[in-house]
Amino acid sequence: MIDFYSAASSNGQRAAIMLEECGAPYTLHKLDLFAGDQRKPEFLAINPAGTIPAIVDRDGPGGKPLALAQSGAILLYLAAKTGRFLPEDAALRAQALQWVFQATTDTAASSMAIFLLSRLVPEKSEANVGYFEERTLRQLRVADQRLADREYLAGELSVADFALYPICVVRRPLVDRAGDLANLTRWAAALAGRPGVQRGMTAAN
Repeated sequence: MIDFYSAASSNGQRAAIMLEECGAPYTLHKLDLFAGDQRKPEFLAINPAGTIPAIVDRDGPGGKPLALAQSGAILLYLAAKTGRFLPEDAALRAQALQWVFQATTDTAASSMAIFLLSRLVPEKSEANVGYFEERTLRQLRVADQRLADREYLAGELSVADFALYPICVVRRPLVDRAGDLANLTRWAAALAGRPGVQRGMTAAN
């Protein structure tokens, strides 16, 4: 059994989708970030960085409990544990890893900046928000180009798709306004139709 600590965010949704798609049994623990649950001692004992998502796999390597944070690391850990959603072909596997890191570093950082600049920073600036919206679109256009001649980012359904999908959901209004991301929109609609993806998005909301 896996204890899954999350909140309503793209990072949490990413891990929740992987748990559901892998069929890994888990118990969900929802944290209220605005109430400061992530700074409570009991959660900091699991993830000293105080960020979500985090898991505790009670049956980790060697049968010992394992605490793990960072959504990308959780995706890769679950892929290794269950033998699912990481291509066996070495080239495809390398490409899947590339897209996981692209999503969880570059694209996620730009998307998070939109949220921070529009919601949380003391002084708001439409120009700064617009800058990061365009930066996010540049990242998404790279993915759109990648999907022009393939169904999934690494050629087959993989951790790469689960890594990027929640960002596309939260930035759907931006994607729709751009109007030039038809391949990405098609891909996102296909993922949205998967029951595991639906359950993961609901669980982490």
